[in-house]
Amino acid sequence: RLPQAFRVDVIREEEDTLEFDMVGIDAAIANAFRRILLAEVPTMAVEKVFVYNNTSIVQDEILAHRLGLIPIRADPRLFEYRNQGDQEGTEIDTLQFQLKIKCKRNPQAAKESSDPDELYFNHKVYSKHMTWVPLGNQSDLFPDADFRPVHDDILIALLRPGQEIDVLMHCVKGIGKDHAKFSPVATASYRLLPDITLLQPIEDEAAETLQKCFSPGVIEIQNINGKKVARVANARLDTFSREVFRHEGLKNLVRLARVRNHYIFSVESTGILPPDVLVSEAIKILMGKCQRFLNELDSVSME
Repeated sequence: RLPQAFRVDVIREEEDTLEFDMVGIDAAIANAFRRILLAEVPTMAVEKVFVYNNTSIVQDEILAHRLGLIPIRADPRLFEYRNQGDQEGTEIDTLQFQLKIKCKRNPQAAKESSDPDELYFNHKVYSKHMTWVPLGNQSDLFPDADFRPVHDDILIALLRPGQEIDVLMHCVKGIGKDHAKFSPVATASYRLLPDITLLQPIEDEAAETLQKCFSPGVIEIQNINGKKVARVANARLDTFSREVFRHEGLKNLVRLARVRNHYIFSVESTGILPPDVLVSEAIKILMGKCQRFLNELDSVSME
């Protein structure tokens, strides 16, 4: 069979999710995209936490781990990687955040109240309490920047009166290969396009049974000359349950297969970068890998 021309079709694009088809490629290339999206597209995340005060019940190292996993809305393309061994961050490779919060009693609370939201101020520490502290000349470099956590409502810790958290965080650029906190996607997966063939006409009761064997929308029933006739409406919606093989009268009338070079990708971003940007960054990284490999081959042949 002749190789099919490679093409990409965007099927569905929402704020943080993207579904697209890659047609005419090999499984190795499809998997390379998936793995680069998971582990090699860089992001900014909390790497160092300087704890000045923490009297909450959350231990320092657990608090630091929780802060590390909060996605930070900062374009990693604006920053450099921090040099190995550098203790101090600079404005080109580090983002600094502060979290300083203390819990107090609410003197206006009703005597009989038992609701912590009413009894105390600041008893829930959220990601919205993290504030960006510009390093060096960052306020001039990024005058319009809005560096902050992607979500404001991530619960970090619970406090009681008198307890406080005072920490300073350094965010650096990194990749998912080093630590999962740097991964820019919540999920990146692909599947092959289902291919369903009805080997002979299936009518009336058998057609209705067949329709129930598949996900909604896969099989539709048409009325032809007073007969109900089944037809494959949208094989893409099929989830490959093998329900049809449980029916003795149907299992030999249907062929389930997959289109070998048609991949359905779904990419869900953590919100740091839009999914279409992530895909284009992944393509650039793969191109860079190919270029490096070709350069290595050239240098070997020159020798």
